[in-house]
Amino acid sequence: MAIRLRVKEIATAKGWTQTKLQRAADVHPSTMQGIYNDPYRDVAYSTLVKIAKVLGVDISELTEEVPNEKS
Repeated sequence: MAIRLRVKEIATAKGWTQTKLQRAADVHPSTMQGIYNDPYRDVAYSTLVKIAKVLGVDISELTEEVPNEKS
């Protein structure tokens, strides 16, 4: 199983742009860009905590387990 980040889809559904979320969560722009462009990126737990707090969701909602695409 792989972990896929759901940050982009949750933020979009709640009306957050990448830039506004990045600033509100105090996340480096290149980190947020990486999260948006690569949902399988390794991200520090502390970063996900900050994003979850801004989005008003539990941190568990920002990730999901998906089957590995590689065989």
